[in-house]
Amino acid sequence: MSVQQVDVTDEAAKLLRSLTDQHGPLMFHQSGGCCDGSSPMCYPVGDFRLGGSDHHLGDLHIEGLQDPIEVWMSQSQYEYWKHTHLTIDVVPGRGGGFSVEAPEGVRFLTRSRLLTDDEMKELNLIRG
Repeated sequence: MSVQQVDVTDEAAKLLRSLTDQHGPLMFHQSGGCCDGSSPMCYPVGDFRLGGSDHHLGDLHIEGLQDPIEVWMSQSQYEYWKHTHLTIDVVPGRGGGFSVEAPEGVRFLTRSRLLTDDEMKELNLIRG
């Protein structure tokens, strides 16, 4: 499958390389909570416990990193977002308290766009 539902900007990839050097392999969970809104929260692998209702959106393959960075969100939230392509970006500001970028003076941000009909067909979200 060539269509991915999640990607990362060059600036976010640069930060993720640095954070991986500091913390080891990382993963994202797209928050849907009241405190962080829709912030993608970044954790060292194993520090966030995934549940049976979490949906794997995809993996970020970043040049210079041995392991891909998995991206997850709750299945109930995925039902609202499944028709979108998400791009993880980084902007100045205060990150979520538990996300590894918080001390860096930046925060991860999810940008989204609707998937095209062809992309949705390839992802089996619509019949065609």
